[in-house]
Amino acid sequence: MAGITISSLSKSYGGRHLRLTAVQDLDLAIQDNQFITLLGPSGCGKTTTLRLIAGYVTPDTGSIHVGDRLVSAPSGVVPPERRGMGMVFQNYAVWPHKTVYENIAFGLKLRKLSSTQVRDKVEGALDLVNLKGLAERFPNELSGGQQQRVALARSLVVEPDILLLDEPLSNLDAKLREKMRGELKQLQRRTGITFIYVTHDQAEALALSDQIAVMHAGRLQQFGSPFDVYTTPANRVVADFMGLVNLVPGRIRSISGDMAQIEADGGLVLVAPRPPEMALGMEIEIAIRPENIRLSATPETFAGVVSERTFLGNLCEYVVVIAGGRALRVQTHPLQQFSIGQNVGITIDPSQCSLFAREPDAVASAA
Repeated sequence: MAGITISSLSKSYGGRHLRLTAVQDLDLAIQDNQFITLLGPSGCGKTTTLRLIAGYVTPDTGSIHVGDRLVSAPSGVVPPERRGMGMVFQNYAVWPHKTVYENIAFGLKLRKLSSTQVRDKVEGALDLVNLKGLAERFPNELSGGQQQRVALARSLVVEPDILLLDEPLSNLDAKLREKMRGELKQLQRRTGITFIYVTHDQAEALALSDQIAVMHAGRLQQFGSPFDVYTTPANRVVADFMGLVNLVPGRIRSISGDMAQIEADGGLVLVAPRPPEMALGMEIEIAIRPENIRLSATPETFAGVVSERTFLGNLCEYVVVIAGGRALRVQTHPLQQFSIGQNVGITIDPSQCSLFAREPDAVASAA
């Protein structure tokens, strides 16, 4: 097995007068035996990247290496069947007229293995994905989760070095999707295969991944562990996409070493770690996660009024309006209850906040 190195990769579609850039100047180093997620909204380039890795698409510029082997370049690509990769699609793509056994055995028979070898490998794959005893069933006799396992087994039975998964859980209901997430991660650990997984679901990416590549508008925004991507986003785009966040406009009022005093909308004043590129008087935005805001029945640092409350089972989510009409989303333990219209105190840990320079358009509109 070997890692994947993507260098200066770009791909555009369309004619000379109307070009749509799907992926632009992508650099990514994927280590062996990792669960990597390509994450981003629709149209960000994640599926095009997966198809480039699979060999279904020829890049306009750049290259893809698997280990020391060049598999993609503008001059040509190694065909998908010769890359040592498996592919699991969003719609499962199992053959309805074939049994589970026949679906899984298909790739092995193309390789002209003996019937004994095919049987042994299929039985091993069935056991791996918890489908033992279902070999003679047809897809219409299976649940959605079982059909997805058939697709996984069919890809794994040929022993790929790399498994590519294109939003494979999106057609499942929420409870089954959560169950399959755990099974996928366990499967990757048991097999030691590199998984490259495409999704737009942040929770899915956080739960599954060793590393997450956040993409937006065809460009890589950040590549790092789930913890780093969530807690220390590289830019506003990542902060805004990775779960709920309050983005509050502000200005740097004073600087002392690597700390900055920030005055923000709603009377919020914080002393927070200062990124080195931020200077005195700079217009910024403070990114504050809802779970990093503490509410109390007695006003402390500054006060707000609860305007909305939503009970979500494992937590309560509030909208708290502070001075100037600025609304903050706050998440608390479900047993910590506040009433709509109640005055509350707000405490924010500045060490858990991220600071970003405000875009010129945002500054102009706020002036």
